[in-house]
Amino acid sequence: MSEPTTPTRARTVPAETGAVAASAPEPAWRRFLSGSAGRNIGLVVALLVIVFVGAITAPGSFTSVDNLLVILRQASIIGVISIGMTLVIIAGGIDLSVGSVMGLASVVATLAAVQDLADNLHWSVMVVIALAVGVGAGLINGIVIAYGNVVAFMATLAMLVGARGLAEILAERRTLVVQDRGFITFMNADILGVDILIWIFAIVAALGWVLLNRTTFGRRTVAVGGNREAARLAGIDVRRHTMWLYAITGLCAGIAAVMILGRTTAGTSTHGQLYELDAIAAVVVGGTLLVGGRGTITGTVFGVLIFATLSNVFIQNNLSSSVQAVAKGVIIVVAVLLQQRFSRPPGRG
Repeated sequence: MSEPTTPTRARTVPAETGAVAASAPEPAWRRFLSGSAGRNIGLVVALLVIVFVGAITAPGSFTSVDNLLVILRQASIIGVISIGMTLVIIAGGIDLSVGSVMGLASVVATLAAVQDLADNLHWSVMVVIALAVGVGAGLINGIVIAYGNVVAFMATLAMLVGARGLAEILAERRTLVVQDRGFITFMNADILGVDILIWIFAIVAALGWVLLNRTTFGRRTVAVGGNREAARLAGIDVRRHTMWLYAITGLCAGIAAVMILGRTTAGTSTHGQLYELDAIAAVVVGGTLLVGGRGTITGTVFGVLIFATLSNVFIQNNLSSSVQAVAKGVIIVVAVLLQQRFSRPPGRG
């Protein structure tokens, strides 16, 4: 009776061996590239390559300290918006309205009534109003998405159109000039030789890093993006958390509105056009998955710097904006392809 059992056991061995082989650990190089350290090193290398090209093609002007500060200044406003966008995308959402909300906040903050109030009290009234407009728009997005069960793409697209239209109505299609000299002086000041806009970007990025990596809110954000249903079963109020995420994104748009008011000394409905696309591009290049569940603030900062440096290199070499747009498109496609090749988001096959 023992003879018939021998072939049966012999046939089961290859199947078991195949199962073990299928569950074999990934190579060390792939695990490294999939980790945050590997992604950040890749971003650093990409940034250094762009810097090297700039130094070779425009050695006299590109490598100067003044030009470095120009790059950081140009990156600061879109960088602040990108920090908020990072949190939303990590949670599996998206916000297409940040540019329009930024324009609306800049218009509301420079209305005659607001500026008169600022003259009577303090210019910080303009700042508070801009931040309030951003948070209010973000809360509307969050409530519609979380409690109205509207797809984030459609809800924020509606806000994109609505906020831009409201800004045009309030401004009457005019440019509203900032009259308060104290506000202009403060927003154009230097601290230790560094523009105040760069400091604001650095502070927002640091706070975003702490929020994502050192708080329960950040861990819940990653959990919601990784598996929404599992996060709900774990006791996370997913709807409320989603609402506050969009409020934070709106707050970042309000901060960016204050920054662009200081830079241009004017509020207009055209502020922030296509900023949402630039922010999403920086976030994706920085390694954040569009499907949610993984991302870093550090990667987003590098993504913003890569695009800002690339733009500066094109400007220094008098190349057209069309060529620059093509180069950005290629970078985005390569970043997405690398994500698909090396990413292993938690909870997904």
